[in-house]
Amino acid sequence: MTAPLIPSHYQIQPLSNGRLELQLGGDWVIGNAIPSLNEVKKSLYQYQNISYIVINSHSLGNWDSRLVSFVLRLTEVLSKDNISLDITDLPSGIQSLIRLATTVSARKDTHKKKTQPSFATQLGQKAISSMAEVQKFTTFIGEVYLSMARFIQGKARFRNQDFWQVVQECGPSALPIITLISLLMGLILAFMGAIQLRLFGADIYVANLVAIGMTREMGAMMTAIIMAGRTGASFAAKLGTMQVNEEINAFKTMGIAAMDFLILPRILALTLMMPLLTIYSDVIGILGGLLIGIGVMDISVVEYYLQTQQSITLVDWSTGIFKSSVYGLLIAIIGCMSGIQCGRSASAVGIATTTAVVRSIVIIIVADAIFTLLFESLGI
Repeated sequence: MTAPLIPSHYQIQPLSNGRLELQLGGDWVIGNAIPSLNEVKKSLYQYQNISYIVINSHSLGNWDSRLVSFVLRLTEVLSKDNISLDITDLPSGIQSLIRLATTVSARKDTHKKKTQPSFATQLGQKAISSMAEVQKFTTFIGEVYLSMARFIQGKARFRNQDFWQVVQECGPSALPIITLISLLMGLILAFMGAIQLRLFGADIYVANLVAIGMTREMGAMMTAIIMAGRTGASFAAKLGTMQVNEEINAFKTMGIAAMDFLILPRILALTLMMPLLTIYSDVIGILGGLLIGIGVMDISVVEYYLQTQQSITLVDWSTGIFKSSVYGLLIAIIGCMSGIQCGRSASAVGIATTTAVVRSIVIIIVADAIFTLLFESLGI
């Protein structure tokens, strides 16, 4: 029986005792039209009682991984029918690649679908993870407390220039974005109040609304949210990068407390700068309300100033400043903790930065709600 021939690629030659010779020729490279495995298989199986096939590669031209893949797949197909394939005549490079590919068998469970854990399992895993996070946070707070105690005693070691550099980053460098957001916040508060107050002929009280809203709530909260996204994320990214580069371990090797040298200056700087930034934010927000009062409600500068002066007290200013100090402390602690507990990869730095921002914003909102309830119960 004569098998179909493709002279440029393969030819089948029968031998004795159920043996066939598969003669390969031409170029077996990517981009060339070569016969499919089904074609070759169909041509081979036209012969009866085949038990052994020999590959002859004397006429083989250029080849690449396409020929290796073909031989591997042909070997797998023939082995199912107990037909042996002799590849000793193939180039040594092909034989090496085939031996390398068949040294380790493919895992049988690689394509198995992962079973979804039950709701109770997921809930338990979440609870365990949350408890671990609480434990880490508690441990970090304790280390911060000890570092603060060493600072008060004059035993904490960090460079003054590092502290002032962090102050520069937390304070003056943040003024442009604080100015923009606070001005817009004052404009929004004044405009929203103007629409309602005008219905009652109480336009002048827009000054009260903006002044009280900025000094007691919005000034501190908006400043804290800005600093959480700007400075808290910066703390986490810088410390996380140092963790990846093994710089923090180097500090420990040299006997330098990383808590004192790296984290304490950041906590002190942000905690001290937040009240100043909040006062600045309050003033800019009040000026934003003044723009609406003058431009939309025909209120003079003197009237707006006098009404603002009468509406807010030292308690209002103190409330916002106290909140901002707490917000600054929380942002610094969360940002530093996310960075110092970062993993050892580049992706871990991104995760730590995102975690610092999200946790800071959430805890700011929660803390503000607690302060509101507390001050209401105290009559402040």
